[in-house]
Formats: sequence, C-alpha cells, structure tokens
Amino acid sequence: MADLRYSVNLQYFAGEKTEKATPHKREESRKKGQVFKSVDLSTAISMLAFFLYFRLAGGKLIEELSQMMGQFYNMNLGMAVTENNIHRMFGGLSLQVLKLLLPILILALVVGVGTQLFQVGFLFLPELLMFKAERIDPLKGLKRTYSLRGIVELLKSMLKIVFIGIVAFSILWMNRQSIAQSASQPIIESVRIISNIVLNMGIAVSIALIALSLLDYLYQKYDYEKNMRMSKQDIKDEFKSIEGNPQIKSKIKERQRQMALRRMMQEVPNADVIITNPTHFAVALKYDAKKMSSPQVIAKGADFIALRIKEVARTHQIAIVEKKPLARALYHQLEIGDAIPEEFFKAVAEILAYVYRLKGKA
Repeated sequence: MADLRYSVNLQYFAGEKTEKATPHKREESRKKGQVFKSVDLSTAISMLAFFLYFRLAGGKLIEELSQMMGQFYNMNLGMAVTENNIHRMFGGLSLQVLKLLLPILILALVVGVGTQLFQVGFLFLPELLMFKAERIDPLKGLKRTYSLRGIVELLKSMLKIVFIGIVAFSILWMNRQSIAQSASQPIIESVRIISNIVLNMGIAVSIALIALSLLDYLYQKYDYEKNMRMSKQDIKDEFKSIEGNPQIKSKIKERQRQMALRRMMQEVPNADVIITNPTHFAVALKYDAKKMSSPQVIAKGADFIALRIKEVARTHQIAIVEKKPLARALYHQLEIGDAIPEEFFKAVAEILAYVYRLKGKA
C-alpha cells in the first residue's frame, strides 16, 4: 500500500480560541463596559419589590390618598378662582403627591442599584453615555437583529410570554370563584378582592420571572466566557505587550520588592543579633554552629526598613548592638544569605560572644 502522509499546519490550532481569558483581558474588557449581566433579572427583582410593597403598604397608601383628596376638595371648596389660589392649591397638592411617591422612588433606587452591584459590582463609565454614530447605523442594527444572539433573545422573549401567561392564568383559575362572586359584592369589597388577586398574580409572575432570569444570568455568563476566550497566540502576544509596558513592569517590580521585604521581616525573629548604625543601617545576623561555617546575614535595611527591623527585634527580644563602622560595612558589602567574610570574623565573634553571655548560652 502506498504510504499516505498529510502535512498539518499546527498554527491553525494555535489560532483556535480554546483558552480562558486572562485577568488582564478581563480588566480591560471591564473598563470598556463589556460585562455580563441579565437585564431580565433586574426587571424581575424590581417587579417583585414593587408588588410586595403594594401588598404590604397598599391599604395605607390608598387611605392616605383618599384623605389627601378629601382634604384637597374640602379646603378648596368655594375658593375664588384666581392665579395665586391656583398656584397655592396645586403647589400643596404636588408636595402631598411627592410625599406619597417618595417611598416608591427610594425603593426603585435601592433595588436598581442593588441588582446592578449584585451582578457587575461598582462600574461607572461616563464615556459609554457619549453619542456614537455606529449605534444608529441601520446595517449594524440589522446584523444584531438577525444574528444568532438576536434569535436567542427572540426565543427567550417567547418563552417568557408563554411562562408568564401560564402563571397568570393559573392564578386567575384558582380565584375564579372569588372573581365571579365579586360581581355581586359592594363596589369597595369588589375592588379589594380584585386588588388582592392582581397583587398575588403580580408576585407569582415576578417570582417566575426571577427563576427564568437566573437561567438567563447563567446563559449570559456562558456566552460572555465563550466570547472572551483567547488563543495561545493571543496569550503570548498579551504577555509580550505587558512585559514591554513600563508601568506594568514597575508594578511587578514593586510587588516583588514588597514580597521580598515581607519574607525578610519574617526572618528577623530568628536572628541572634542586630548590628546597627543607630540612624541609618541595621543588619540581622544568625549563626548555627551545626549548619553554618560562619554567621549569615538574614536581613538588612536602611532608614525606614532599618527602623522596622529594630522594632521587630525589640518585640521578639533580639539583642541590638550598636557598631557604626561594622554595620555600614556589612550593609554595603553583603547581601541577604551571604556568609560573613574572614575580615569581619573577629568583630562579629566578639559581638556574638557578648550576646551569648547575655542570654546565658555557651
């Protein structure tokens, strides 16, 4: 048989978007307002909040509205129709209406902000409010309408209509006897019965919409993650661009420096002695005769860091010895982890012997 061989271009697979988005890409997308959220979830929660509010406070709201209208007609009955009287009359009425609507407005604000923070966190991008001609481009509008996403949104809308219709019909069917009997009741009682049924139906529909919206939220997350995927080449290109960015490099170096400083400060309590030049330098030395041929530098610092080293040493009762020339020489000539060179043996040995005598060590 003939030996069939096929050449495969591996670059094709490198271009496939199979990798999860990097934190950097997520952050850049968030700055552009590209986040996932379900508008339906915000709407459903707002609906539930309003229906619950009217369910709990609707009776008091109607009572206050009746009192307001009664006072309005009683106070203004027989009043002369003049420009000043009309301004005063409608000014007072506007204040009373605002007083009634204020709890509803506050509820709308709290629920709206709360659902936004729940889904995407705090995100304020005023540049998204600026006018862009592409938003009113009819060709792009048609593409959005007849795209796969548009079809999915249409199916979701149809599902919501069917689902809401089933829930609403179920509530009406369960209360069919009450609705039929309300026709023979006094008008006030009929209004009360119908109002309760409508509010219960609204609450049930809102809960059903929340259940659908949670599914929509999961779909939006899946769709967002799919669109955010990157190829291996994208990740390599992003890494190169980040490495070449001076601001990113400086942040990385600063973070590395802070991590190294934390690790160094954690070693200070293990020191045998801190040799200092009181106002500038501090060098922490450790000596273990079983493991080391000579003492080692386990921490060092100048100015503020030297002050931190001495504070930690005092907290852990580490001996602090002031030797200005020695501290300066050790700081400038040695790095962390270096062993003391022979030229400093005598000076360091005298200090360690003094410290051991203080601690009662051999």
